[in-house]
Amino acid sequence: MSEQNTTVSSSVPPVIDRPKEKPDSPLRRFLGGSAGRNLGLVIALALLIGVGAATAGDRFLTVDNMLTIVRYASIIGVISIGMTFVITAGGIDLSVGSVMGLSSVVATLAAVQLAATQSSWILMVVVALAVGTAAGLVNGVVIAYGNVVAFMATLAMLVGARGLAELVSERRTLIVNVAEFLSATRSNILGVPLLIWIFVIVAAAGWFLLNRTTFGRRTVAIGGNREAARLAGIKVRRHVVALYVLSGFTAGIAAVMMLARTTSGTSTHGTLYELDAIAAVVVGGTLLVGGRGTIVGTVFGVLIFATLTNVFTQNNLSTSVQAVAKGAIIVLAVLLQQRFASRGSRRTD
Repeated sequence: MSEQNTTVSSSVPPVIDRPKEKPDSPLRRFLGGSAGRNLGLVIALALLIGVGAATAGDRFLTVDNMLTIVRYASIIGVISIGMTFVITAGGIDLSVGSVMGLSSVVATLAAVQLAATQSSWILMVVVALAVGTAAGLVNGVVIAYGNVVAFMATLAMLVGARGLAELVSERRTLIVNVAEFLSATRSNILGVPLLIWIFVIVAAAGWFLLNRTTFGRRTVAIGGNREAARLAGIKVRRHVVALYVLSGFTAGIAAVMMLARTTSGTSTHGTLYELDAIAAVVVGGTLLVGGRGTIVGTVFGVLIFATLTNVFTQNNLSTSVQAVAKGAIIVLAVLLQQRFASRGSRRTD
């Protein structure tokens, strides 16, 4: 009996004392959280404003120039809100710029404008939103039910939508002739352009949808682990379709805003806007691999790039230098994301 006890006790592995990890300080936890990331974006934006004030003089800090920056950011901002949802779920949408151009062209066709003149200017808005939503639906169905990689599916839509816009418009610029549409969309409310108010409303609705609804929680869950989300009872394919429909819908809103700003529809509208939107989302703190999204960060990302553009314009600097600066900011943001992600994985391990 004693020999058996000896044998059993010898098979028990020795207990190894692992060194206890030091708990993170409150400051480190704050900087690693959403509030800390947003604080970093605020500081970056403040530094850009300081550079603009120091280099461009008093004309940079005027109210008109501040409104110009936000108005410039508003169209990209609306597209970026939809892009935030797609990237949070682990997807990508390269077609939003082309879809926006197609929506602007279809909404300014002679037949549509004639019908809008005879009925209501809102018809043009409905048409633009319908075209964007339909394009997003096609993307979602192809990706979710056709099992096509999101990059390839939306790349195909990027090319196809741009080509269709050229065919429909015959590569001509279509002028908006509906006076009621222009007077309504180019108006000011409390001294602030309507375009800015639209951006604010879309951003607020996006924040609520992502942070306070089941839809938002499911989006984050799918981005974190799609298979686990499916096993938890989430209808992943249907949700993915809804996400791309949302992205197309915001592209349609951006098309209406572009019509208001330029008073014309053309196939060149939205060129490379998808890259600007992705850059703003990534710089704002949304993970490219999915699982974490932030609408507030996206808004700050859009404002940072819009302010950077304004600073370069005020100082008559080359757009090539501006592109280099944007690229450096994007690379820095991705490197920081990888650092935080690796730190988080070490804590989990």
